[in-house]
Amino acid sequence: MFYTLLRMVHPVGKTIPEVQKAYLAGFIDGDGAIMALLERHPAKRFGFRVRIWVKATQLRQQDVAWLRDELGSGQVRPSRDCWEWLVKDQSDAEWLLRAIRPFARVKAQQIDIALQILEHRVDSIDDLKEIAGWADALAALNVRSRGRRQNTAAMIQGFVSRND
Repeated sequence: MFYTLLRMVHPVGKTIPEVQKAYLAGFIDGDGAIMALLERHPAKRFGFRVRIWVKATQLRQQDVAWLRDELGSGQVRPSRDCWEWLVKDQSDAEWLLRAIRPFARVKAQQIDIALQILEHRVDSIDDLKEIAGWADALAALNVRSRGRRQNTAAMIQGFVSRND
């Protein structure tokens, strides 16, 4: 009975024990990335959306395929000379980040920002600008994003008219 109390239920019905959450946190702390992507999206009210992606990269496919198989979410795909597990579904990303947050060290601040983005509704252009600013803050914490990221909060300023 005690063991089941320590398990967290995944949106697709999977449960994982605390020890696995801690392992996942360490895995993502070391070999993962938490990203906020600002994308043009014509179906959205203000023409943009911010999406959270969580990924982990390894040299061998089987070293990330177990994540997809074990958790029932994400996809495994080749990336240059390695393999990555990528979670794009927003509810899966939120579930994963909430599960690992108590155990995260290196990526704790990134997880906090990502969860803030996921929780915030976009009801106005100011909401979108605020979330885009958080996306920029998250990107600034990712070493590999520096100098590579092209979609920033400034892009929204130039795209949305002042009358909106």
